[in-house]
Amino acid sequence: MSIIGWIVLGLLAGLIAKVLLPGRDPGGVLGTTLIGVVGAFLGGWLSARFLDRPITRDFFDTATWLSAIGGSLVLLIGYRLLFGNSRER
Repeated sequence: MSIIGWIVLGLLAGLIAKVLLPGRDPGGVLGTTLIGVVGAFLGGWLSARFLDRPITRDFFDTATWLSAIGGSLVLLIGYRLLFGNSRER
């Protein structure tokens, strides 16, 4: 899968992560989008490195999608823990 494919996958993974963890984030839409893209790369790397699941070239691979969404969720939770909820300020 090309870089453009990973970016599109990351955007969609960030959107899905945002739906799974609703609420206001300090970064807004742009921050959530960046978290999704970075989460897709992180999830893909972790999956290939530690779970012995190589990254496929197929865009519609279920394991690739799950790792991208999982990476986005982990980053979104970490982002909220570090920077808090914007409603509290």
